[in-house]
Amino acid sequence: MSDRDRKVIKTAMIMGAGLGTRMAPLTDTMPKPLVPFCGRPLIDHVLDRLVEAGIEKVVVNLHHFADKLEAHLTHEKRAEIVFSDERDALLDTGGGVKKALPLLGPDPFFVFNSDSVWTDGMVSPLPAMAGRWDSGKMDVLMMIASAVNTIGETRRGDFTMDPMGRLIRRQEGTVAPFMYAGVQILNPKLFEGAPDGAFSTNKMWDKAIEAGRLYGHRMDGVWMHLGTPGDIKAAEQFLTSL
Repeated sequence: MSDRDRKVIKTAMIMGAGLGTRMAPLTDTMPKPLVPFCGRPLIDHVLDRLVEAGIEKVVVNLHHFADKLEAHLTHEKRAEIVFSDERDALLDTGGGVKKALPLLGPDPFFVFNSDSVWTDGMVSPLPAMAGRWDSGKMDVLMMIASAVNTIGETRRGDFTMDPMGRLIRRQEGTVAPFMYAGVQILNPKLFEGAPDGAFSTNKMWDKAIEAGRLYGHRMDGVWMHLGTPGDIKAAEQFLTSL
């Protein structure tokens, strides 16, 4: 696939509305996307990745310390920033995306958690994911990481992957080799018939799995899930050791 074809995805959403309770006490005074990591707010690292991947429009949802996050992003010039306001009611991950769909448009888009960072391996994952995207067979293309090569919480893995690249959830009482690494491409058609109000993106993943339309893209770097202050410290120590 040509470089031109890899640039068809121009829009992304950053999940910025959550309470970040596990990141307390840092999130007692700021939203999680503004928590410092390596001297800069987490969301600035996210924007670095998106701009590098050719994203031109970024939708950010707002709730927890919404004014602070909005003020931080007001002067961002590298991409068009649009806000999806959830000040009145926090809508969870799926509900937040559904509310933002009119801002995101009719084409597939990236969704990026603000607490997901990584070191690149041989290939940068976002352009590679855009290059793999196929609306004819995919509703979700999820970045996945090895469950044993991560910084932060690993649990017992989230998914297994079949030879075609489709993902299947880990069965209860088992372990799985892959973790969801906080980045995905979504087909907006997946949200047709989705409920109103707050709901988790997990509902949409289950719908895609049932239809055989949830795929994985394995990243080859080291993924760092920054869910707690301890995770921040561990990731910073890892990066300084490279």
